[in-house]
Amino acid sequence: MIAGATGYLGSHLVRESIKRNYQVKAVARNTAKLTQLGLQPGQIVHAEVTMPETLEGRLEGIDILISTVGITRQKDGLTYMDVDYKANLNLLHEAGRAGVKKMIYVSALNGQAMRHLKIMQAKEMFADELKASGLDYLIIRPNGFFSDMKDFLDMAKTGRVYLFGHGNYKLNPIHGEDLAQFIFDHIDESGREMDAGGPDLLTQNEIAQLALEAHHQPLKITHLPDWTRRLTVSILRTFTSSKTYGPYEFFLSMMAQDNIAPRSGVHRLKTFFMNQADDIQRDY
Repeated sequence: MIAGATGYLGSHLVRESIKRNYQVKAVARNTAKLTQLGLQPGQIVHAEVTMPETLEGRLEGIDILISTVGITRQKDGLTYMDVDYKANLNLLHEAGRAGVKKMIYVSALNGQAMRHLKIMQAKEMFADELKASGLDYLIIRPNGFFSDMKDFLDMAKTGRVYLFGHGNYKLNPIHGEDLAQFIFDHIDESGREMDAGGPDLLTQNEIAQLALEAHHQPLKITHLPDWTRRLTVSILRTFTSSKTYGPYEFFLSMMAQDNIAPRSGVHRLKTFFMNQADDIQRDY
């Protein structure tokens, strides 16, 4: 069973499970998207993971539950605690009642060290619950997704990319398809937490350069003093709610450190940027 199946990673997990001929079901509130991914009606479970009563009996006969449930931007009045923690806890409790053998949970790289961030606090609280549940578990900690790197492309479209500090911190973001393959390659692992990143280890400066090249823009990168990043986070925390500052707090904090995970996969960020830029040009 895949929960969060209509999201970026979840959709790749559905496709990969079909490719590998797994007996798979997926749970979502928008079931039309699951049909578009190639699932048949008997493989689709309509439920709202934030409402535990809708999950009752829905995990019967499931051996492995994979959850990518989580939000980056809070919406519909839901908070990180509502979704990243409580909704996953609802799944865990129902999995225990249904006799599910293992739960695989997708968190984030370096989450244990970043519990002070609202989004990470919720994710890590659930990871703690899962490890203490007595259920077999596997916790996957991916680096940033390729889709998260679109912020660089959006800036590059204007002809300039802005970075905080020197821009030499490194990261190796991962494509959703590569991460889905990684998860299924390690589906038999238990009692572990595994980091996963893409094949390209790049500095922020290099990512900015790739984004500018994708838009055929000259190399224009402006480095802002790091104190402006810290001040921005402080102001957002003081004058806005977590609904507003949560995503920025997370992004700006991740940009102030190396984020390096073991390399895997075949998708290259340069190719992703070029394809995305071509799509943008066609839209115009």
